[in-house]
Amino acid sequence: MSAGIPADWAHLPFFSQDYPRIAAALAAETRQILPPAAQRFAALDLTPPEAVRVVILGQDPYPTPGHAHGLAFSAEPEVRPLPRSLSNIYKEMQADLGACPPNADLRFLARQGVLLLNTALSVPAGAANAHAKLGWRDLTRQVLETLNDRPRAYLLWGKPAQAYAPLITAPDALILSSPHPSPLSAHRGFFGTRPFSTVNNWLTGKGENAINWTNPGAPS
Repeated sequence: MSAGIPADWAHLPFFSQDYPRIAAALAAETRQILPPAAQRFAALDLTPPEAVRVVILGQDPYPTPGHAHGLAFSAEPEVRPLPRSLSNIYKEMQADLGACPPNADLRFLARQGVLLLNTALSVPAGAANAHAKLGWRDLTRQVLETLNDRPRAYLLWGKPAQAYAPLITAPDALILSSPHPSPLSAHRGFFGTRPFSTVNNWLTGKGENAINWTNPGAPS
């Protein structure tokens, strides 16, 4: 098994059947590949299957060097200004909850069971979506199928994420679909959806702890 594969997810067929080919393709790339290889599976590393309570699907990593670190929508804490989609997520969070995180780093959410998974886990610098057809979608499918063992909350923002909805088959799962928070679509129905309080109300209604969406320093 290749180094860097997340131990808690290593049983997925993707890692033996598909990833060797993808890894070879990435090794042959002459362009800079983002995020750095050590962070490629950070979302899965931080959130093992049994810990997942909420799933947010993104598309591919930020193509700007120094931004992506392996979690959908998240960026390194020193990144300013915020990536535009994340800025809109924070605007909705502020309207929904009255607060938002102090920087772009969402790893504190992953540690609470929010799986921030891009449907492609690599991108050449400056070439958004260039690896969308590299084979990563099989991993997304297998992750979602694994998570059907119990109801979880899913935030599907934009049509590419919503295309995975048929794979979510757990009875009583919460599926919240809306336009993507991108500046191109946020005003078409993302703003005003209050997804964060909706998820928390659903979790607490099941007797689970709410997600602390806004304060990285608070106890989780």
